Amino acid sequence: MKDAQAQWGISSQLILCFLRHLSAETAMVTLEAALPYREHFIGVGLDSSEVGHPPEKFKAVFERALKEGLLTVAHAGEERPPDYIWQALDLLKVSRIDHGVRCAEDDLLVKRLVESRMPLTVCPLSNVRLCVFHEMGDHNILSLLERGVRVTVNSDDPAYFGGYMNENFLALHEGLQLSAQQAVTLVRNGIDASFISDARRQALHAELDAYVKGVDLSSLN
Repeated sequence: MKDAQAQWGISSQLILCFLRHLSAETAMVTLEAALPYREHFIGVGLDSSEVGHPPEKFKAVFERALKEGLLTVAHAGEERPPDYIWQALDLLKVSRIDHGVRCAEDDLLVKRLVESRMPLTVCPLSNVRLCVFHEMGDHNILSLLERGVRVTVNSDDPAYFGGYMNENFLALHEGLQLSAQQAVTLVRNGIDASFISDARRQALHAELDAYVKGVDLSSLN
């Protein structure tokens, strides 16, 4: 992380993750073991298979994390229905929803996500690999974007799911005819959804603005 910052100007921070197929007690033990190193991570997340492991299972450990001043995120609404997203919002008090693409099945939930500007960290290649969508042309990220949901593009596990950030954007272009303007909006959403300082956010927006100003976006579609 230090090398990436020094050599490439890439900033990064760590989120401690609980594996939801393990017990809630195991998650609490993990949090307790990590707290002496609190300065090295900014939040906690909930990962692994959603099936049979609703967010409510981890309410107590997330409450403890919040008391420690940690941010919270959670995988929800990828493999399981919108109710998992509601639980993550109301019980785990998340600042971001990981995946969340099945929110489209619940209009009231979509309305809440739009009004609260809650970010979704969508991982297109991962979603197809896990058969959430049969093929990229079926993905709903752009329809959610058009509805006003703050969707972002992410890579998930690049080695396993077949692509880093660029490959995910290219897959959206090839499968959904992602336009240059939509790509810019997705990047802006990613900047706004990042857990970074206002100064860093402004700097990234300025860098993006400078790039966009020098490019004819219509020529890229």
